[in-house]
Amino acid sequence: MANHLFCFGLGYTASHLARELLAAGWRVSGTRRAPAADCANGVHLYAFDGSTEIKLSDDVSHVLLSIPPDDAGDPVARIMAEELRRLPHLQWLGYLSTTGVYGDKGGQWVDEETPAAPTTARGVRRVLAERQWLDLYRRHGLPVHVFRLAGIYGPGRNQLESLRRGEARRVIKPGQVFSRIHVDDIIAILMASMEHPNPGRIYNVCDDEAAPPEDVIDYAATLLGLPAPPTISADDPSLSDMAKSFYAENKRVRNDRIKRELGVRLLYPTYREGLKALL
Repeated sequence: MANHLFCFGLGYTASHLARELLAAGWRVSGTRRAPAADCANGVHLYAFDGSTEIKLSDDVSHVLLSIPPDDAGDPVARIMAEELRRLPHLQWLGYLSTTGVYGDKGGQWVDEETPAAPTTARGVRRVLAERQWLDLYRRHGLPVHVFRLAGIYGPGRNQLESLRRGEARRVIKPGQVFSRIHVDDIIAILMASMEHPNPGRIYNVCDDEAAPPEDVIDYAATLLGLPAPPTISADDPSLSDMAKSFYAENKRVRNDRIKRELGVRLLYPTYREGLKALL
């Protein structure tokens, strides 16, 4: 029987994983809030708005969860737990979380053993969702794996594109660094976990270098032969609340576990390799 991936939330990362697995001969299904068709690019689509249970095919072997949580946690955990427990061939379930669960560490290092201490509402919701899924692992044996993703970039979603559109800004906050990860490396990490499942495990998903955001913009501008955009302060009133919340947290994220346990060798160990490839 061919493997069958079901994606709750066919967003940026899930769509990249779907393409990779379809090419490898997998069956792939997934949800959107209101799909316009039953199938798109080989992916069978289902409507799921987070309020009503849907029936899953018995041959679903892998599940990816990438729907943002709400104040009550993950809607899939609330609504679909019994249906997921029923699946006779379920081997792997991956929950896409965020390194935002660690909160602000003043630029210090964190790893998977660092206690979650979120400082934003989004981080609090992610911690609750993680706990819901890990509780389903402990109580019911669901093969849950948690992936804490750093800032995602890749085709169509990177600083080169924002510079070309004239939307890039160099936001300056002394000492601020961010970790990031290329979508291709996320896919490689998820596939490595599928090949070597270890339910209950948490993995940080980031590259090797936490860097100041203005350094990334400067490098992208150099690649394009464009002048660096003007600088603004992180407390500039023109910044959105969402942007300000990102600059409220400052940490460096260790990624040793994905290398040691999953045997992952990053395609893009820093933003330099990643941006060059995207160029």
